[in-house]
Amino acid sequence: MSTLTEEQTADDRAEPAGEDGRERDVAVAGAGVAVITGAGAGVGRAVADEFARHGYAIALLGREPTRLADAAAQLRTAHRVRTLAIPTDVADADAVEAAAQRAERELGPIAVWVNVAMATVFAPVASLSPREIERATQVTYLGQVYGTMAALSRMRARNRGTIVNVGSALAYRAVPLQSAYCGAKFAIRGFTASLRSELLHERCNVDVTMVDLPAVNTPQFDWAANRTGRRARPVPPVWQPEAAARAIWHAARHPRRQYWVGWPTVRAILANRLAPGLVDRYLAHAGYRAQLTDERLAADAPSQPPGNLFAPVAGPYGAHGRFDAEARHDAPWTTTGAPLAVSGVLALAGGLAWLGWRAWRLYRADTATRAIR
Repeated sequence: MSTLTEEQTADDRAEPAGEDGRERDVAVAGAGVAVITGAGAGVGRAVADEFARHGYAIALLGREPTRLADAAAQLRTAHRVRTLAIPTDVADADAVEAAAQRAERELGPIAVWVNVAMATVFAPVASLSPREIERATQVTYLGQVYGTMAALSRMRARNRGTIVNVGSALAYRAVPLQSAYCGAKFAIRGFTASLRSELLHERCNVDVTMVDLPAVNTPQFDWAANRTGRRARPVPPVWQPEAAARAIWHAARHPRRQYWVGWPTVRAILANRLAPGLVDRYLAHAGYRAQLTDERLAADAPSQPPGNLFAPVAGPYGAHGRFDAEARHDAPWTTTGAPLAVSGVLALAGGLAWLGWRAWRLYRADTATRAIR
């Protein structure tokens, strides 16, 4: 696996040709326009900053207009690039298409489109409403579909461009309490795979890549709708959004089929392939504790339902959430076409052994508790 730091960016690296033999070093600093969805806060905000740092003109799409305008102004000042804030609900296909038209009209041809926007609800399925599941799916899944379609219609005409769909380890291994989000991420993976084959069939030079992220320190844990009664948190270990942004920048510059960012992502994906039933049992217990703190959710907390699900939460949120003290800055990554290091395989084997032991212990404890009752 490789690691991108702030000092060593993708500009300093060279990638081999892709699986179809074409050269993959396609995005050059200052080469054009990048559109970033979910750019007002979280990973999207960090991605906008990373692309601006490399000289791209940035179209920022998001729902909260004040936060979006502030982000655009900060990028102009810090990086001396052109920016355009376009308030957009990515669940609205017409709005996304209108945003793409405006970006090209005011900034120029779109070279890179990055789909980051997401929405989730922390709750067991039994506590969710159909409308909540529908809305989370519209934003997280259909938002990427609509963004991809808007970008693709322009890039195909020019026979160039790169689309980056941001996925997650949860696109392969679902966890309890986030069924709507996990289902949407699974759907993104299927949609992206279908599109990739179609572009190869057409011999189209538009690249589509997917970047699967680990847990990231973003504001979503303070504003996503939460029906558990306890404050939500990312599953440790946690990375800073800038680490995710550097991986996404690298993927745009060197598009490969997929990128897995962070060892927890690799472990979760491979463990689920090898022993899905074991992971089911483990997450039935650990999946709850890892996503919730012991702190009760305040009655006036922004994440009290509906949270930011149907309307944005106002406030000066940025890229980071409240977990700076534990978040890591440099995330290793690998492409799925690259062989895993022997150390990684050994670590996975050890992890599975530990997982089996923990799952058995938890199962025995749960059985004993039920027997007492």
